[in-house]
Amino acid sequence: MVLRNLAKIAIAATEAVGKAFARAVKDELKTSQHAANRYADQAEPSTSRTSQSDIKDSSRLNSKLGITLQESMQILDVKSPLDPKEIEEKYKHLFAINEKAKGGTLYLQAKVYRAKERIDAEIERTNPTTESTTAPEEKPQQ
Repeated sequence: MVLRNLAKIAIAATEAVGKAFARAVKDELKTSQHAANRYADQAEPSTSRTSQSDIKDSSRLNSKLGITLQESMQILDVKSPLDPKEIEEKYKHLFAINEKAKGGTLYLQAKVYRAKERIDAEIERTNPTTESTTAPEEKPQQ
């Protein structure tokens, strides 16, 4: 009698854990799909107007430089359309205030440098004939 009750309890517990696990996996899949869709919308808000090669080029730049265009624009506080003069001004300002002598950190300088590098790459990709500020003069001090 006791063994039968223990077996019933074990089966019920196993079923409950199995159902909870299945529900958690479904929720995780749904959440990751939503996150992927949100990321795609943020990275390329007008996918219908851009070609597949533009999307591939942009993702290749994201992977190569390790930073997305959106993140770069947030770091330098610039908006579309990208203005090279504004980008250069914001870059110089942020790079200067984050100097180690002024209490800044190498990490922040590197973030600012990489953000400018990514935006310059995007400007060059979209306007290959336009001269951009491709290489920042100052590099993070080590």
